[in-house]
Amino acid sequence: MYRFAVRVTLVLGMSLPAAAQTAKTTEKPIVPPDAKLELLFTRSAPIQGGLTEGAAVAPDGSIFFSDIPLGTHKGQILRFDPETKTTTVFTADSGKSNGLMFDARGNLIACEGSDGGGRRVSRWDVKTGKRETIADRYQGKRFNACNDLCIDEKGRIYFSDPRYLGTETRELEHRAVYRLDTDGQAVEVTHDIEKPNGIAISPGQKTLYVADHNNGTDRIDPTAPHPKLGAMKVYAFPLGSDGLVDGPKRTLIDFADEEGSDGMTVDVDGNIYLAARAPSRLGVLILTPEGKELGFIPTGPSQPGAKELKGSPSNVDFGIGDESHMLYVTVDKSLYRIPLNAKGYHIPWAR
Repeated sequence: MYRFAVRVTLVLGMSLPAAAQTAKTTEKPIVPPDAKLELLFTRSAPIQGGLTEGAAVAPDGSIFFSDIPLGTHKGQILRFDPETKTTTVFTADSGKSNGLMFDARGNLIACEGSDGGGRRVSRWDVKTGKRETIADRYQGKRFNACNDLCIDEKGRIYFSDPRYLGTETRELEHRAVYRLDTDGQAVEVTHDIEKPNGIAISPGQKTLYVADHNNGTDRIDPTAPHPKLGAMKVYAFPLGSDGLVDGPKRTLIDFADEEGSDGMTVDVDGNIYLAARAPSRLGVLILTPEGKELGFIPTGPSQPGAKELKGSPSNVDFGIGDESHMLYVTVDKSLYRIPLNAKGYHIPWAR
């Protein structure tokens, strides 16, 4: 039985306009013309700044997601129940978790960030509420700020380690992508990237997708001059039989001079769903493995019921079972969902 202590106010029944379509792979477009984003939750807790993140489906079909604050608050992990449409607090101290995903044993794996967070990859037993550290160092040096993750079918955890917030001293030279093997050992997968963020693995386990989201600074400071943006791209890294990069990366999309992609997920056909944060086009961008656009779900410039009307998406994940066609999206300080003509890919426990 799950342990949840505090009930959180949610808003239901509100929606955003139907999505625009640009291409089809089948007779039916991935985003149905009449599909609408349904608002499920908006933060009501007295937490300052930050955003919701890391939507992740659990083996029971519920959706866990992070609520990341700025400042001294440790952050929360919340749980949305699709049956009751209620949102509850799983933990009020997440270590400023960002990306989340469930492993094959039903444990919740969390990437904890900086700015007072845990700077580690942790494992939660959702039945007991107990947390343990899987890894917080590479070659004896603390991670920068663990951000997002994916898990392959062998149980290995791939995660990105950029740095966007906090005054903690950086110990590692690179902002890299790592893999945690089943024994907990950390292996550097690649640092051929400026600032890795969202990450996903293809259903065939042969491609690792990584968002390069270089905002130009290790510490977001509203009072400082606007930093010069670096790479805003999504790469496809080929993986060998050992699960490591075995060839040059390929650019899937280049967002050029605007913000790029945050989190991402894939469907059973291998299509990629990106939380696109370019101010000119905020929403979920759907691409083929070759980089061709299949569809777009707008989330901006505003969202009903939100306290700060920006419409910036941060992460996405599909449900399972009867909800395998339902895409969940964290936007600003809220959680939404939308039905699609596609089914999400998950590691074997969720099939």
